[in-house]
Amino acid sequence: MVQKKIPVRQCVGCREQRPKRELVRVVRSPEGEVSIDTRGKKPGRGAYICPSPECLKKAIKSKALGRALSAEIPESVFETLKAQMEAKE
Repeated sequence: MVQKKIPVRQCVGCREQRPKRELVRVVRSPEGEVSIDTRGKKPGRGAYICPSPECLKKAIKSKALGRALSAEIPESVFETLKAQMEAKE
């Protein structure tokens, strides 16, 4: 039996490779709107981040999320990510 390949993505905060399902996807739509993609199906450019506040802090400090999406990230997106991560812990 052939084992199914697990898609791996890199976290923009800690730069670690992890299975796609373990990460949170932030997407920039073709219209330029930045939002959190909970299902991983939205069209547009995506960037992945570990669901940990430490990785989010690193990504904010280094502006890695904005660079990865080639867009200015609204403060509301960071607030929503922070709230989601704190709710999961």
